[in-house]
Amino acid sequence: MFDLERHHYQVLNIGWKEQRRIYGVIIHVDIKDNKIWIQRDGTEIGIANELIAAGVPKEDIVLGFHAPYKREFTDFAVG
Repeated sequence: MFDLERHHYQVLNIGWKEQRRIYGVIIHVDIKDNKIWIQRDGTEIGIANELIAAGVPKEDIVLGFHAPYKREFTDFAVG
């Protein structure tokens, strides 16, 4: 799901497994104040690692899924 006007991007898992409904956000990324905010990362490799490998500096990536007080202890932007 891509909202290009508000800069919200999500990858969803939607469907059925046998008789059970499946719905969940795998990845949720926002662009705010020229920073990439990772709100949800349900991948094994990690979206932040992929962004770094693509040349995005750590100071442009915010791990939004961490509480604000914990972000200062990472190598990434705090917000």
